Amino acid sequence: MRLPSSSQPSPEHVLVFYHPQIEGSLALAEVIVTFLAQQLGNDVVKASIEDPQAQTHIAEQDLIIVLGGDGSMLRGGRLTAPHQVPVLGVNLGRLGFLPEAQPEAWQAVLTRVLAGDYWIEERMMLQVEHQRGEERLGAYQVLNEAVVGRGALARPVRLKTMIDGSDLTTYVADGLIIATPTGSTAYALAVGGPILPPQLKNILLIAIAPHLSMDRAIVLAQGATVEVVVRTEHQAILSADGQVEVLLDDGDRVSVRVSDYVTRFVRVQEPTYFYASLMTRLTQNPSADKSK
Repeated sequence: MRLPSSSQPSPEHVLVFYHPQIEGSLALAEVIVTFLAQQLGNDVVKASIEDPQAQTHIAEQDLIIVLGGDGSMLRGGRLTAPHQVPVLGVNLGRLGFLPEAQPEAWQAVLTRVLAGDYWIEERMMLQVEHQRGEERLGAYQVLNEAVVGRGALARPVRLKTMIDGSDLTTYVADGLIIATPTGSTAYALAVGGPILPPQLKNILLIAIAPHLSMDRAIVLAQGATVEVVVRTEHQAILSADGQVEVLLDDGDRVSVRVSDYVTRFVRVQEPTYFYASLMTRLTQNPSADKSK
């Protein structure tokens, strides 16, 4: 495997996103902004990651810093991917699979990044489209997963699933997870799916509580497309990265393919970091959920 270059451009324009609902996020953002302004000699902006106005300035930046957990990193990844702006995460969440720096080490990590001593890890994304008849009702970019599943009623849905236009199976289940390798350590892992290394470009399928139907995860060939037709007598839901929910009717179609965009994460760890980091995270026993 060719190792990525650790010699990168030194960022000059930086935006720091904090999460307003995470304790300590704003205070840390203020400290980091002061540090960066001293190092760079120019103004550094901080903003809530939920502020739509701040999001319009992403394309002007060389680096986005996200203070939060994996959920904040997912949002940051989706916001920055169309602009090819890299994201550096400082973990203020529960597990922190995606952030690069822990709160006590942010200054050492940032010092290396400002000196150009880092590498870029590209993470595959999915484009998810919702169609009703001939009308496309929505399109979403996701970094973790799309989930097609039941709504509030505890009744399974029937999900006719096709790969590259050919029938695979009809799942009778609470739902179907369509995940990226990044998402293989999220919801898919919680229902018993395999862990895929982040550099892969494959889609993972795994059913949630299947009833008398396919109960094994499937890793699709690179470049495969997925189409799901919903069959239900009650409400169903499409969830995108757990942060967007769309109501589905009987006969609605959800199509998924590899996105044209990628999320670009800033890394200072060795390129082999993934497995050691994974085991560290999986053996943690946090006392509180702060994963926003």
